[in-house]
Amino acid sequence: MAKRKTPQKPLKPLKPLKPLKPAAAKARKPKSTGAIGPQKAGSKKATTHKSKTKTAVTQRASAGGLLRRIVKWSVVVGIWGLVGLGGLVAYYAYDLPDISNLSLQERSRSVRLLDNAGNSFASYGAYHGEALTVAQLPGHMVAAVVATEDRRFYDHFGLDIRGLARAIAVNVWSGRVRQGGSTLTQQLAKNIFLTPQRSLRRKVQELLLAFWLEARFSKAEILTIYLNRVYFGAGAYGVDAAARSYFGKSARHLTVRESALLAGLLKAPSNYNPVRNPAAARQRTAQVLANMVAIGALKPAEVKRLGTTLPPLEGAASTSRSHRYMADWVFERANALVGSAVDDLVVQTTLDRKVQNAVEAVVAEFRTISRQKGAGQIATVVLDLNGAVQAMVGGFDYRRSQFNRATQARRQPGSAFKPIVYLAALEAGLTAQSRISDQPISVDGWRPRNYDGTYLGEITLTEALAQSRNTATVRLAEQVGRGQVIALARRLGATATLSANPSLSLGVSEMSPLALASLYVPIANGGFAGTSYGVTAIETAMGAALFKRQSGDDRPVLSAAVSAELRQMLAAVIGNGTGRAAAAAGPRAAGKTGTSQGFRDAWFVGFDDRRVVVVWLGNDDGSAMKAVTGGGLAAKIWAAIMTATRGL
Repeated sequence: MAKRKTPQKPLKPLKPLKPLKPAAAKARKPKSTGAIGPQKAGSKKATTHKSKTKTAVTQRASAGGLLRRIVKWSVVVGIWGLVGLGGLVAYYAYDLPDISNLSLQERSRSVRLLDNAGNSFASYGAYHGEALTVAQLPGHMVAAVVATEDRRFYDHFGLDIRGLARAIAVNVWSGRVRQGGSTLTQQLAKNIFLTPQRSLRRKVQELLLAFWLEARFSKAEILTIYLNRVYFGAGAYGVDAAARSYFGKSARHLTVRESALLAGLLKAPSNYNPVRNPAAARQRTAQVLANMVAIGALKPAEVKRLGTTLPPLEGAASTSRSHRYMADWVFERANALVGSAVDDLVVQTTLDRKVQNAVEAVVAEFRTISRQKGAGQIATVVLDLNGAVQAMVGGFDYRRSQFNRATQARRQPGSAFKPIVYLAALEAGLTAQSRISDQPISVDGWRPRNYDGTYLGEITLTEALAQSRNTATVRLAEQVGRGQVIALARRLGATATLSANPSLSLGVSEMSPLALASLYVPIANGGFAGTSYGVTAIETAMGAALFKRQSGDDRPVLSAAVSAELRQMLAAVIGNGTGRAAAAAGPRAAGKTGTSQGFRDAWFVGFDDRRVVVVWLGNDDGSAMKAVTGGGLAAKIWAAIMTATRGL
């Protein structure tokens, strides 16, 4: 029997699947059930690797973008920096000084003073010597400068980058400025064209000028210009001026140690001045020699043979400061003689260096005792028998006071003026043995008195002068006539105001020590005019004559007999009078003491057969000394000067 077929239910149609969006499908992740599903083994590791790779790519892309931005902005900043630097350079270059011709750069006039032997002893203004090329200088002079100031001078282009970096590092490390990075070319640019002012403007301009110098001149030419312009101290500009100022010679003939000393001055001329600070100069010279060894210009054995002592100083820079009193006076006289000359001047003077040094030594010897006795200042002048000033000291310390008491001070000479009264009496017909009363006298109500308060009665003119009797001298002046005394003083060369009052004969009219000494010159030389002078010739640095003093004035202002008689009377002052303290000056010495009222001034003026010397002691404010008289301390100083200069 056939089986009955059971009818089947029709199947429901399947719903169509919604298509997935690509982004959603890409983002869909399988759910984790905690058990291994039907996915393939290792699919999780593959997914993680893909994720890391994608992150790295993203980071690299981000870094690349940052780098591109940095490069972009660096370029922008660099461009604007160059624009700004160019603008800065253009701004500072706009007002650069005229650099078209180095010879147009102005400098002040220099005046160089020579002593009576023709050696320089002082200079004023910017002293420039002979312009010498590098080829004309000793090789060790050039090597000393290069080794010390700019060791890579021949290698750089005006700016030493290595040297600048080293200087910055040293200065930063030490916390202060110990080294400079400027090259010789930069120093030259600053010295010629710019001011010492420290500013960004000056530094930029200095660098621009250095580049210009390097482009225009060879290294040898730059070094030549530098060595002829740089400052070595003591008013000397250029190596030849320095050689003459410190060593009294041309730079052509410098020794190795002399060259090292000069090269060492360039860093700080005042600090390393061998006159003011010999210890520092010695140390600096040794450093320069070591620098020369470092560059191979010298061998250690050569430096050892040179020793450690400073080379002898013989030029104007080695001059004692006390010479400056004489130098200042002569400088003023030279300017008065030639006026406003624009050329450099060379002035031949009457200064005798040996005599000057001897006088200065005596003044230094008596400085302490003078001040102990209340004499704060001194002035002394030495003249030959023609009136030429051989030496002059205008005070105890030129550094403290440049006021020249020998020429500028006006003080009462006291009894040192009395010889003029006795000269007038001798010219009127009296003699050294003529007698005069030393009794009290009254003139127009004025009653002078003697220093010791006593009166000697009738005495000779020689006794009256030797003992410096006031009443006898006033009586003699009244007898001769005050007008005659003044006229004689004028004839001898006095230019000071002389008041024709009764006290004229006692030296109340003020005058300078130099003026008083000049009055004694005709007495000492036999009666001939002896106007004091300090300049014999003036010429330009190129040798053109501007002034020449004519031979001595032979015009007699006193008779030989009168001057000889007065000399004998003045010799008695030292022999047995108020000037006995000056007896050490020798048998041919003669002179006169002078003390103003209240011990304000103490004088001794005298002479021998070679020179006239005046000594003054006192105080600038006119205060009294401690009983210092012309016959005491002043006479001792005078005698010491006469002794020290004997034979010179």
